[in-house]
Amino acid sequence: MPKVPDRDCGLCSRLREYRTANRAAHPDWHNAPVPSFGELDARLLVVGLAPGVRGANRTGRPFTGDFAGVLLYGTLPRFGLANGRYAAAPDDGIDLRSCRITNAVRCVPPGNLPSTAEINACNPFLAAEIAAMPRLRGVLALGLVAHKAVLRAKGLRASHAVFQHGAIHELPGGLLLADSYHVSRLNTNTGRLTEAMFHDAVGTLMARIGLQSTPA
Repeated sequence: MPKVPDRDCGLCSRLREYRTANRAAHPDWHNAPVPSFGELDARLLVVGLAPGVRGANRTGRPFTGDFAGVLLYGTLPRFGLANGRYAAAPDDGIDLRSCRITNAVRCVPPGNLPSTAEINACNPFLAAEIAAMPRLRGVLALGLVAHKAVLRAKGLRASHAVFQHGAIHELPGGLLLADSYHVSRLNTNTGRLTEAMFHDAVGTLMARIGLQSTPA
């Protein structure tokens, strides 16, 4: 198993203080680094930005409980990457198939925006996770921060590949990095990311890594 941050991770003082405040205000929430969802033998890894305060920080599962999860978890069964129906709760029974979901930063940041130092401090956990996935063939980065975090986790400079929605970059060793705008409410409400655009990004990456798109 890859190394993961412990419940009281103190690498980032600002995130630790925010976590402590959330624990006091909402003691029944997860309020800790959010673990990845899915098996390590998956062939596709989805990387987001960070937990939402009322989403994954509350529920303890990536993209669960806030708006961003609606498009992501609504898309996965369509392509055979999940079984079940997403109900915005960690006990909704949805099960991933050859897919794993994580974030570039594991703790919720104030304003949903981690600093560069916080992204870098958490990057070794992403690097360890990628290294621990023996069958991994493709990574879907949701947004620029996730894109840069994956490059850093692979020991590459940010200039190695320029983020562009729909682009697929071949990294050293054959791993494919695909880019999509983040599935946030802002992006979908403004039309920057449509359902069709996201489906196309997922389907194209699946075809490139040899995953058959079979609706669950």
